[in-house]
Amino acid sequence: MSLALPTARDEAWRWADLAALPELHAAQPAGGAVDTGVLWLNLGGPRLLFVDGRLDVVMSDLRTLETGAVAVETAHPLGRLAAGEGWILRLAADQATGGPVEIVHVATGGANHVPALIDLAEDAQASVVETFVGDGWANRLTTIRLARSARLMRSVRLLGTSGFASLRDEATLAEGASLIATVLGAGGAGSRVDAAVTLEGAGAFAEYGGALLARAEQRHEAAVVVRHAAAQGTSRQLWRAVADDRATVSLAARVEVARDAQKTDGEQSLRGLLLRRTATVNLKPELEIFADDVKCAHGATVGELDKRALFYLASRGLPDAQARALLTRAFVADALARIGEEAVREAFAADADAWLGDMS
Repeated sequence: MSLALPTARDEAWRWADLAALPELHAAQPAGGAVDTGVLWLNLGGPRLLFVDGRLDVVMSDLRTLETGAVAVETAHPLGRLAAGEGWILRLAADQATGGPVEIVHVATGGANHVPALIDLAEDAQASVVETFVGDGWANRLTTIRLARSARLMRSVRLLGTSGFASLRDEATLAEGASLIATVLGAGGAGSRVDAAVTLEGAGAFAEYGGALLARAEQRHEAAVVVRHAAAQGTSRQLWRAVADDRATVSLAARVEVARDAQKTDGEQSLRGLLLRRTATVNLKPELEIFADDVKCAHGATVGELDKRALFYLASRGLPDAQARALLTRAFVADALARIGEEAVREAFAADADAWLGDMS
């Protein structure tokens, strides 16, 4: 498989650091037994376990899911590497999955590439929770098609110990369809979260965001483009970045409003928190508007923990590390609040708390 990677000369990849990918691409996975006991959230729905990009049939429970070749195409430089065997969630009109779909991706080294297709007919409803753990390069392409009034909630937690996770989502939303996607980066691996979401039908709704937490020399990056192609669409992009030590988190959020997309309501909220001044947070909100009757706004701020709040907590006897963790938890809380299932929301909060518990 050819590995033609984008470079920083491409504006869309100006902050990306893909230097480690050729070595990961050439390496072989270590393999071995996988302890799934701590990975499942036991939500009662279908479940899939992928180990180094291959489905573990014994540990999976497909029900409404399909596996095998996924016929999707993309021009994205990383997404096009994810071809061949993957998974498909296809629901008929008014159908639901009977509980959130759980998908766990375990990497033991090397690189693995998996495509996916989520295809929901009119008024269908689904919730998908994906968890990434282990070491290596996990590369994913997810194509999402939502028909009229279909609803999808997608929650992704990146908990890899080392290596890199690259996610490419390409979504199209018909009239009245709804997509809510939340990503949490709280592991030790680097990441690139990349999405193109198109609101093709009137009154469609898309929300895409999350929290990316980085320390040491770690790098996280998110690049999301939402295109309003029809009238009365609503979109929200809410991201929170936390960078410690010499880590870097970069957020690029773009909203495009076509000429016929009148009555569009688009909002971006990008906020970064530096736990040390040696860390870096890059923010790039963009609006490209060709319609004249819209309500679009964006905000981008980077700062440090409030020294007055830290002093107040210290005066109440709270140790410095706990005080810093408490304020940081409050900073990222709203980015995770949109997750609909309480058990999933609590699991994401626990992952963030585990990362914050290592603050010193």
